[in-house]
Amino acid sequence: MATIGTFTSTEDGFTGTIKTLNLNVKARINRVENPSDKGPHFRIYAAGAVEIGAAWQKHSEQTGRDYLSVKLDDPSFPASIYATLTEVEGEKELQLIWSRQNKD
Repeated sequence: MATIGTFTSTEDGFTGTIKTLNLNVKARINRVENPSDKGPHFRIYAAGAVEIGAAWQKHSEQTGRDYLSVKLDDPSFPASIYATLTEVEGEKELQLIWSRQNKD
């Protein structure tokens, strides 16, 4: 499990940072008003207004918790980054945990 970001809740989503070997940005995750059936529930932005991803709200039957399924992408990335934004027991911040699993 590799944490690549930490976020805190805001009125309309989350704010925090994303850090990898090639990426170190302040980011915000904004709720989409009236999302379509298959469209994302959130849009992810870095450096103000640069969109770098999207997220879908999910529920884990295994843990009974809600989480965000996140896809980060940018032309400079060799491939999309898939991650989960979730609460971690004992932590105040939510953690963005990446996965190498191919979801395309």
